Amino acid sequence: MEWIQQLVNGISLGSIYALIALGYTMVYGIIKLINFAHGDVFMLGAFIGFYAIARWDMHFIPALILAMALCAVIGVIIERVAYKRLRNATRIAALITAIGVSLLIEYTVIFFRGPSPEAYPKVIENKTIEILGAQIGVQSILILVISFVLMMLLQFIVHQTKIGKAMRAVSHDADAARLMGINVDNTISATFAIGSALAGAAGVIFGIYYTRIDPLMGVLPGLKAFVAAVLGGIGIIPGAMVGGLVLGVVETIVSALGYSLWRDAAAFVILILILIIRPSGIFGKNTREKV
Repeated sequence: MEWIQQLVNGISLGSIYALIALGYTMVYGIIKLINFAHGDVFMLGAFIGFYAIARWDMHFIPALILAMALCAVIGVIIERVAYKRLRNATRIAALITAIGVSLLIEYTVIFFRGPSPEAYPKVIENKTIEILGAQIGVQSILILVISFVLMMLLQFIVHQTKIGKAMRAVSHDADAARLMGINVDNTISATFAIGSALAGAAGVIFGIYYTRIDPLMGVLPGLKAFVAAVLGGIGIIPGAMVGGLVLGVVETIVSALGYSLWRDAAAFVILILILIIRPSGIFGKNTREKV
């Protein structure tokens, strides 16, 4: 029964990683950029949710929606100000810019509110429900439900809507999409908006689950979400979901076996192994590039 509890906890943690990883993989799939500022958008979402609940007396769901909306706007601003000018620049220039944007966000937040952590307000009573003899927390179930709904909503947007069709077209061939009348700039901005909104939702969920947030909280979850995206196959949306869930379960199992000090290292061991054994990821395919 304890292993069932650990499995549910791992899937709950993995769903947070999956929501962040979706932003990484969507942006990479469109413009081949690793947006290392994405983890800090996750941090901003956590703080927006905190202020909405603690200072403005909003309930959990309205605070979640507000965090998603504001993070979507922030994501578009980051893309238009920092990345749009670098579309035709070298990969290393875009990568260095992404790291610079990440540091700018972190230390801007520290400048305005200080580096001290905040305790997230309790908005959900963490009661337990007995399932198959295991005691499962209500918070874990709520996180799973919200994450599942958001992931299914993303799948619907990508496969059933006009903007989703445009995103898939731009990902396949931006020049051909432009010739077919697709506004590539707006499509890229929409991709950043959707990915950032999911990161904002993950931030609020993370705050409720772990009850402690700080301005540098986005660094490690952001890196782990990047590992999850690579594990599933960078640029592949179902891969990011599966990679996040696998990573969360592995971390929880490592902790349950008594090696809690190694749980963070487990993510990077997985990254090393996947790069050695299958660099394209679980769902990725090896493709040849024309020289």
